[in-house]
Amino acid sequence: MNALLFAFSKNKENIRCLTTLGHFGFECLPTQLVNKSIQKGFSFNILCVGESGIGKSTLINTLFNTNLKESKSSHFYSKVGLKVKTFDLHERNIPLKLTVVKTVGYGDQISKEASYQPVVDYLDAQFELYLQEELKVHRSLVTYHDSRIHVCLYFITPTGHSLKSLDLLTLKNIDRRVNIVPLIAKADSLSKSDLQRFKHNIMSELVSNGIQIYQFPVDDEATAEVNTTMNCKEKKKSNMLLPFAVVGSMEEVKVGKRMVRGRHYPWGVLQVENENHCDFVRLRDLLLSANMEDLKDQTHTQHYECYRSSRLLKLGFNDTGPDNRPVSFQEMYEAKRQEFQVQCQREEEELKHSFMQRVKEKELTFKDAEKELQDKFEHLKRIQQEEILKLEEERRKLEEQIIEFYKTKTASETSQTQLYTSVKRDKDRKK
Repeated sequence: MNALLFAFSKNKENIRCLTTLGHFGFECLPTQLVNKSIQKGFSFNILCVGESGIGKSTLINTLFNTNLKESKSSHFYSKVGLKVKTFDLHERNIPLKLTVVKTVGYGDQISKEASYQPVVDYLDAQFELYLQEELKVHRSLVTYHDSRIHVCLYFITPTGHSLKSLDLLTLKNIDRRVNIVPLIAKADSLSKSDLQRFKHNIMSELVSNGIQIYQFPVDDEATAEVNTTMNCKEKKKSNMLLPFAVVGSMEEVKVGKRMVRGRHYPWGVLQVENENHCDFVRLRDLLLSANMEDLKDQTHTQHYECYRSSRLLKLGFNDTGPDNRPVSFQEMYEAKRQEFQVQCQREEEELKHSFMQRVKEKELTFKDAEKELQDKFEHLKRIQQEEILKLEEERRKLEEQIIEFYKTKTASETSQTQLYTSVKRDKDRKK
């Protein structure tokens, strides 16, 4: 035993220790997911709804601290258009495919429905594209460019009073289709007291009209306190946060010894990133830094699932059968397939019957037309025969007149000859 302990201690002194280069085990899963996500890249889709010239492009440029070059749009359109642009951005080697959709000519139409309906149709169209890709036999969702809108920045005109009827109609029609974050555009045109009063009026109108805006998540400890404050609807007028009062600017203005992004006015400088001047920093942090992934999750798990379920229900699919027994999608598909085949056969028989009925009607119509034509032909033939008889009778009379004429002519010539002969005889006798 002592010999074994001595040999073990001797071998232990010769053991070479290795140092690990990193983590090992399933604790590496988060690192693997991060690396895979970075290689794949991220995407984010923003819809900007607001009147022309309200500052949508400027705010997007300010949010992402870049100049997204776009062609200027006219403010005179017969109908609302949607301008879609996709940009590839990088921040600390993190790729982001940003898709910005902006309304063009919004609010310029006489009909309010003509202003908000194109927005509704676009949101539904993106859900439909994803649903069609999801229902394919060979899906490619990994490489599929998801164009579903993750957040809608709704720009409110800084009237200082209340929301317009167009704002309420638009928000009411899109709140179940997209995450809405209301913004007061060009908030520097209102005083602080008017701005807080305006915010309070807007939130009161949203609640009274049952309009659902984006609810910031409160399950994350890092952002739970701030997000809970944002979700609170009953707040003092002096401490109202939503809707965000924002000002956008890419212009650098000198304040003291440093350069800041802001706007220079005769009365001073408005700093975009100063929380005492506007809510731009809160919007950027809560929208992009803390809740971007939650916006994407809410789009898929809430808005898209709502559209998908309603769409499948319209197509006749359900989770339970006629006897309230759970059925699989395959069973429901087979049942719908059989029902569709029966319906097709029934419609085919109806079409055949209708076709044969129309053929018979056409045949009867053709026979009637043929009989009518035959009658007309017989009538014309009879008229022709009568005309021929009349012509024959007239020809016979004419021939009789000719014969009579020749007889009269012959008699006249005979009488003249006799008269000439008698006259000559008398002359000869006198001689």
